[in-house]
Amino acid sequence: MNIFIRVSLLVCLSVPLGSHAQEQSFFQWLAELRSEALQLGISEQTLAAALDDLEPVERVLELDRSQPEFVQTFTRYTNLRISQAQIERGRALLREHAQLLSQVRNRYGVQPHYLVSFWALESNFGRATGGFTVIQALATLAYDPRRADFFRQELLTALRVIDDGHIAAQRMTGSWAGAMGQLQFMPSTFDRYAIDGDNDGRIDIWNSLPDVFYSAANFLSQSGWKGDERWGREVILPEDFDFSLSGTSVRKTVNQWRDLGVTQVDGSRLPSAELQGSIVVPAGADGPAFLAYNNYRTTLVWNRSTFYALAVGHLADRLTGGEPIQNMPANEIALSRDNVLELQELLNLRGFDAGSVDGILGSRTRTAIRAYQGREGIPMDGYASYSILEALRN
Repeated sequence: MNIFIRVSLLVCLSVPLGSHAQEQSFFQWLAELRSEALQLGISEQTLAAALDDLEPVERVLELDRSQPEFVQTFTRYTNLRISQAQIERGRALLREHAQLLSQVRNRYGVQPHYLVSFWALESNFGRATGGFTVIQALATLAYDPRRADFFRQELLTALRVIDDGHIAAQRMTGSWAGAMGQLQFMPSTFDRYAIDGDNDGRIDIWNSLPDVFYSAANFLSQSGWKGDERWGREVILPEDFDFSLSGTSVRKTVNQWRDLGVTQVDGSRLPSAELQGSIVVPAGADGPAFLAYNNYRTTLVWNRSTFYALAVGHLADRLTGGEPIQNMPANEIALSRDNVLELQELLNLRGFDAGSVDGILGSRTRTAIRAYQGREGIPMDGYASYSILEALRN
C-alpha cells in the first residue's frame, strides 16, 4: 500500500476510536505490544507472521459501534434459530457423530443433544464461524480506547495460541469481536477450556470435531453442568401467580413451585422433586413461562442472554422429540432503540432507577420496570413492553 494512503487511512480511523484523540499512532502502539509479547515469551517468528503489515479494520469499529434499530423479541429470536430444517439437521448430526458424542459424554457428563444444540446456536453446525482475521480484529479493538485493556489481553492470548502451534495466524478466523471457530470461543476461553480431543498435539476448534465437542463439554463441565439433569421445561403458571417471584434471583424446589400452582404445560402436576429452579418469562406475563434448572444457569455462563439460554435448552429438547413451545405470544411488538431510550428516561424521571439511558435492556432497567409495575398494580414481570412505555408516557 502507498505510504501516504496508509497513513491517511490511519488518521481517518483515529477519529472514531474512542471519545478522545489517540495519543499514539497505531504503529507506535503495535511496536509496544510487540515488545510486551516478546517479554511474555512469544517468538519473533509468530509475531512476524501475525503482526507484520497489520492495520486496523474500520469495519470492526463500525460493528462495535453499531446498535440494532429494534430490540429483538423472544418470538423472532427463537424463530430465526430454531426451524424445522435446523432440527432435522441437528438430529442427523447426532446420529452421524453418535460414537464421538458418546465418548465425550463418558468423559465430561454432557449429554450429546445439548452439545449439538450449542454447536447449532454458535456457528450453525460449523457453517458460520465468522470471516474476520482474529488478530486483526482484536488489534483494532485493543488499539481503540473504549475497551482497550480487555481486548489487549485477548490479543496477547491469541498470539500465544498461535505460538503454541494450534493454528496459523492467517487461519485464525472468527467474528469481528475475536470469537473463534465453531464454538465462538474468545482466546481467553480457548486458553482455559479448549481440549485436544483427537490427540494430534494441537487444539483445532475450527476444523476438528473431536476438539470442538471435547472443548465445549470441558467448558460446560467446569462451569457446573449436571449430566443427569435437564435444562428446564415449559410450564403453566396459575392465574394468580405473583410475578415478583419470576427471574433467576428467586429459586424454589420443584415441589415448592408445584405447591404454588405451577403445572406442566399439559396441565398435569409437576413431578415430585427437590431440584431447584426459577421461573423465567422471556416475553412477559402474556408469553410462555419456563421452570429453569441448574443447567440453564450454566448456559448463562457461556452466554448471559436469557433468549440464548432458553433457545439452547429448547432446541436440545426438539432434537430428542420434544414439542414446540406451546404458549408463544401472538403479536409480540419489538421496541425500537429510541423506544428503549425513552423508556429508561421516563423511568428515571419518575424515580425508578433504570441507570444510564443507553438503549440497552439490562438487569437494572428490568428492575426499574418491576418496581414501577409493583406501584401500579401491574404483574411484576419486569418485561419492557410497548404497553409499559405508553403507560409511562401518560
